[in-house]
Amino acid sequence: MATSSSLNAIKHITVVGGGLMGSGIAQVAAQSGNRVTLVDISPDVLKKSQDSIQKSLGRVAKKLYKDNPTEGEKLVKTALASIEVSTDLQAAVKTTDLVIEAIVENLEAKHKLFASIDDVAPASTIFASNTSSLSIGEIASVTKRKDRFGGLHFFNPVPVMKLLEVIRIPETSDETYNTLMEWGKAIGKTCITCKDTPGFVVNRLLVPYMSEAVRLLERGDASARDIDIAMKLGAGYPMGPIELADYVGHDTTKSILDGWHKKFPDNPVFKPTETLNKLVKEENWVLKQEKDSISITSS
Repeated sequence: MATSSSLNAIKHITVVGGGLMGSGIAQVAAQSGNRVTLVDISPDVLKKSQDSIQKSLGRVAKKLYKDNPTEGEKLVKTALASIEVSTDLQAAVKTTDLVIEAIVENLEAKHKLFASIDDVAPASTIFASNTSSLSIGEIASVTKRKDRFGGLHFFNPVPVMKLLEVIRIPETSDETYNTLMEWGKAIGKTCITCKDTPGFVVNRLLVPYMSEAVRLLERGDASARDIDIAMKLGAGYPMGPIELADYVGHDTTKSILDGWHKKFPDNPVFKPTETLNKLVKEENWVLKQEKDSISITSS
C-alpha cells in the first residue's frame, strides 16, 4: 500500500458516521474519484445515508449537466458505485488511506472509536476528526499516530459549502498536513488552516456572535427582528444571528458553549446565556424572530 507521502496516497477513505455530515463527506469524496467506505453501527442509518446521497447526487448532476442528462446519469452512477457501506469499522480501516470521524460531539465516544482502530489501520493511514468544537489534540491523545492526525472540519451541507478547515496539532507532521490540504483541494474545497484552538476559525467567531445577539435580546437593547435586519443590511450577512441560532439549533450551540466554558471558565465569551439554557430545557423550542421582544414559541 502507498504511504501518505503524496496526494496519490489518498485513494480510499473511510468515513465513520452515517449522519448528515458523514454522508455529505462520503458524497464529495466519491464525486472526486475516491473509493469510499461509509461506516455506521446502524444498518437503517446507512440505508438512509445511501438514499440521501443518491438524491443529492441527482441534484448535483441536474445542475452540472442540465443540457446533457446522459452525463449526469453517468456521474450519479459512478459516484454511487464508489461508495460501499459497512457496520464493521475494524474491517473497513484495514485497507484505507484516510479515516474521517463524523460521529456525535462527545470526547469519550471519539476516544473509544480511535482507540479501537489505532492498531488495526495501516501505519500510513491518516486519522482526522470532523469535530466542530472539541480539541483535536485531546481526540488524538488515545492514538500512537499523533503525527498522522489532524482535523478536517466540513460545513453543512457538505456538497454545497466550499470551506474546509484543516487543523493541525503540534505533533502533526508537515507530510500529513500537506496531504490533507491537497486532498481537500482535490475534492473541490477551499482550504484554510487553523491551530487547535476552540471552535477553530468559523465557530470561534460564530458561536459568540450568536450568543451576544441573544444577550442583546435579554437586555432589551433591540428586538430580534431588528437585530437580524441590522446584520443583514448593515453587515451584508445572508441571515441574522437570531435566525442563524434557530437554524443551527440551540442544543448544539449550548453544548459547544458548555464545553468551552468548562474548559475556559474565565473567558466571558464562552458563558452560556439564561435564554439559551431555557430554550434547550424546554426542548424543540425556538426564538420567534418576528417579535419585538424575546419570545419563545414551539417550532
